[in-house]
Amino acid sequence: MKLCRFDDDRLGLVRGACVHDVTAALEALPSVRWPLPRHDPLIARLPALRPAIEAQADRSPPLPLDSRVLRSPVANAGKIIAARRNYPPGPAGTADLFLKATSSVAGAGEGIELGVSGRSCKHEIELAVVIGATAAAVDPGRAMACVAGYCIGLDMTLSGEEDRGLRKSADTFTILGPWLTTADEVPDAGVLEIELAVGGEVRQRGSTGDMLLGPAALISAASRLVTLHAGDILLTGSPAGAAPVIGGDVLDCRIGRLGSMRVAVRGPT
Repeated sequence: MKLCRFDDDRLGLVRGACVHDVTAALEALPSVRWPLPRHDPLIARLPALRPAIEAQADRSPPLPLDSRVLRSPVANAGKIIAARRNYPPGPAGTADLFLKATSSVAGAGEGIELGVSGRSCKHEIELAVVIGATAAAVDPGRAMACVAGYCIGLDMTLSGEEDRGLRKSADTFTILGPWLTTADEVPDAGVLEIELAVGGEVRQRGSTGDMLLGPAALISAASRLVTLHAGDILLTGSPAGAAPVIGGDVLDCRIGRLGSMRVAVRGPT
């Protein structure tokens, strides 16, 4: 199943080149009162909602995807944990993790805003793992059972002397999309091809099989530091080739089985 959030916070089920509006299925979610939950309510209840989502899609007319504004498929990420140096020539065997602000999340259709002039900003394409169930100190052998699905992630990095997590947390610096592909459609997240091109020039190309630590090991390592909740995002690292972008650039991003997305960059040239 491929779920997207589009236009004015509509929920959609993607089938081929079309999306079916299944927002009505969200009526089954419980109402939320203070104190707010630490998880994304939709992601937490996705298995139970799946039959209603699919039934609603059968009744909903197809809409062309290319005329929709695609937003982040995860609306309420509790936290974003990102891995550094997880592809060669990084150091093997150690999970180098840091946090990003959830306010940095945006969708492919919203694009990247370079809001600070005079400083370069680099792109990094990554496999984004969306947590689907609470996980605390989970063993690697059980870690993948905690995954709701996957998306393409763009982790943008601003140059400067500030803390790394802060330089990666500007608004729109975590692009997730084009949709959430549920885990059942990705039998092995360790064999996915990754590619990013700017203006037709391929800058990053690799495979998740090149990771020094795979998704299960990263989930386990992260969950030993912090409890993971449904809707949390794990960015698994980026292959070599990260390079600066400027206003007017267009990033074409692709990960096998997860689809592709085109992301425009706005700001200083």
